[in-house]
Amino acid sequence: MAFIMKQLQNTSHLFGSNAPFIEELYENYLADPASVSDTWRDYFDKLQAQAGAAVRDVAHGPIIAAFEQMAKRGPVRTVMSEGGEDKLQVAVLQLINAYRFLGNRWANLDPLKRTERPQIAELEPSYYGFTEADLSRSFNVGSFHGFSTERATLREILEAVRQTYCGSIGSEYMYITDIAQKRWIQSRLESVRGTPKFSADMKRRILERTTAAETLERYLHTKYVGQKRFSLEGGESTIVAMDELIRVAGSLGVAETVIGMAHRGRLNVLVNTLGKSPSMLFSEFEGKAASDLTAGDVKYHMGFSSDVMTPGGPMHLTLAFNPSHLEIINPVVAGSVYARQVRRKDKDKNQVLAVLVHGDSAVAGQGVNQEMLNFSQTRGYGTGGTVHLVVNNQIGFTTSDPRDYRSSLYCTDIFKMV
Repeated sequence: MAFIMKQLQNTSHLFGSNAPFIEELYENYLADPASVSDTWRDYFDKLQAQAGAAVRDVAHGPIIAAFEQMAKRGPVRTVMSEGGEDKLQVAVLQLINAYRFLGNRWANLDPLKRTERPQIAELEPSYYGFTEADLSRSFNVGSFHGFSTERATLREILEAVRQTYCGSIGSEYMYITDIAQKRWIQSRLESVRGTPKFSADMKRRILERTTAAETLERYLHTKYVGQKRFSLEGGESTIVAMDELIRVAGSLGVAETVIGMAHRGRLNVLVNTLGKSPSMLFSEFEGKAASDLTAGDVKYHMGFSSDVMTPGGPMHLTLAFNPSHLEIINPVVAGSVYARQVRRKDKDKNQVLAVLVHGDSAVAGQGVNQEMLNFSQTRGYGTGGTVHLVVNNQIGFTTSDPRDYRSSLYCTDIFKMV
């Protein structure tokens, strides 16, 4: 046992987040042994001399490229360091990875300040042995996309990763098994450091949509006091997200979008996204709306359909009717999208889009979501992907303390199954 433990201690630094850095050194060694430090060259020489080893190992890069992995990962950046620099360089890469994995835990995601942000030692430079004197030292930034050059000071690296992963947008994606998908997210998130840059026209549009959402809620609250309406107050950005989603989808060739959602914010989406006339909504509040059915339904269960213009042309929007079981409409929407794709002979599944809007409590608490996610990637039921939006007002309908209504850290953790 002692021998096994000693062997583990002697080799543990070769694995985990250090592995990419060591693999890169080994590639350099195979191409030119003189390109690595004496310590690493001696170590790699001993590997070549072990019993059973090939006379001369071949570079791994071309083999990986044969499987189209190198193309997905992008260009490899070479870390050139000597002596004691190796350990510090590895520590920098570990620090960057720590922010990719754990930065969301320290992000500013709780506007109500209901819970304290945890202390996370792995996000502190001192955890890796850095001191104040190291802040001005320059290091290779590895695969981090936040710089135009391959090197930056530790102070600049810290500022960049904190802006990217600890701002008002939390990003959790390192659990994804597909490396190409992770690299895709990193390239878009890190290049702007988690802060999108909008044009003046886009800013005005965001303001207009937010104002429209808030104005409707204020009017309904003032005009129809005491009537149940499941307000979108505090989640008005949902209307902005829906607006941008529909515009971008239309520009990419989507011709139909089917929306499923529960009660929260439904009246606002009907008016400000699908274009339902406010007068029709007010008539429903006042009990004056005409109905062709002998038995009606409450206004926050109602569906609707309309045609809207997008940068790519007209798009047909459908909001599915919804019963009181908050999430049960989700598989119905997916089935409707699948049927429309079949009708259109849309084999690439690019013309019809499913959008599901959840509440933070119901999305984690109702088992129909797990069942639907399980079928989402299968050949007989897949629709090419669904856009999920979660309106998180941090208050469940009957329970407000997260310790009482879920066991996971986030209400969206269920989606990690796909």
